[in-house]
Amino acid sequence: MIESIKILAKSLRVRFNNQCEENYPNIWLRDHIKDENNWDKRTHQRKTFTASLDLNIQIKKAKVRDDGNYIDVLWADMDNEVQYSYEYLFKNILRSKSKNNNLRLWNKNEIKDDIYIDYQNLLKDDGFKIFLKKLYSLGFCVITNCETKLETVEIIANKIGYVRQSIFGGLWEFESNKDMADSAYTQEELRPHTDSTYSIDAPGLQLLLCCDYKANGGESIMVDGYNIGDTMKNNNKDLFDILSKIDVPGKYIGDGVILEAKRPIFKLDNKELVQVSFNNYDRSEFRIEEKATNKFYEAIKKFDELANSDKFQWRHVLKPGELLIFNNWRILHGRGSFKGKRKMAGCYVNMEDFRSACKIHGVS
Repeated sequence: MIESIKILAKSLRVRFNNQCEENYPNIWLRDHIKDENNWDKRTHQRKTFTASLDLNIQIKKAKVRDDGNYIDVLWADMDNEVQYSYEYLFKNILRSKSKNNNLRLWNKNEIKDDIYIDYQNLLKDDGFKIFLKKLYSLGFCVITNCETKLETVEIIANKIGYVRQSIFGGLWEFESNKDMADSAYTQEELRPHTDSTYSIDAPGLQLLLCCDYKANGGESIMVDGYNIGDTMKNNNKDLFDILSKIDVPGKYIGDGVILEAKRPIFKLDNKELVQVSFNNYDRSEFRIEEKATNKFYEAIKKFDELANSDKFQWRHVLKPGELLIFNNWRILHGRGSFKGKRKMAGCYVNMEDFRSACKIHGVS
């Protein structure tokens, strides 16, 4: 709830009942009025022409309603008061000041049976919301008792958003295949990585359904990249900083395409870690000055040490009918080496579609 407000020269200071304070610039507040004269509720689009607003706009008066849920504001250029809700203002606190309590950083010992959900339960509205909460909170989830066919992958992806098209197609089935130009098609160990570091907009979610397993080995590996970032930030700040500042290029050559993109291993937004992007297999050549080069490789060694330590790795051999889904912007995934037959089906979903589903169901 809103506890108190104070009108300043160019902003409104709002104090919330959790003792958090935030200054909202006048021009920002004036630009974000949601009444019928400034906002089209049908199309969810602005009516106000932002460039026409006075940069020095002043608040005539403002007061907090008794229930603490709204602030009524009268602007110098308006005749009627407008309202700003607690929910709207709190949602727009600068993220560096607000902690997302819905995210759970984890290591292996903190992963219990709460990562599992039954496929039939997921198809129900209540079950789907529970599934989204698990996926948003931990970054991955295992869906059990799935039919071992490609259509199952499509049904789950379309319940979240849409199947993403990529150079591998939309939906795909795969086994080990030495003719394919990608390390994922081998039977060798795959060290923890994220997919599509060579893509300007890397996939948000990856789905992997085990359709057949007659093999030894081949454990799926999950690592919380956010937890690695948090660990390095607290214990190796200089190494965290270099991985958040240097753009690392990825490249894919094959199937008649050359794809290239670059971004930091730890991508920050307003000091908050929002994406982990690490793939040693697809990293392309690049140069930085000598001192920074040595520090960069030191940081890579620390990152790799954590990602491959037993403490940070959750391992599980997927059984036929189990589908592993994970956030490719957070979770590094890998696979143990194996011998035998291991048939998988899968697809990608865009990050914006996952975020949309979470917002619609009140998860994020």
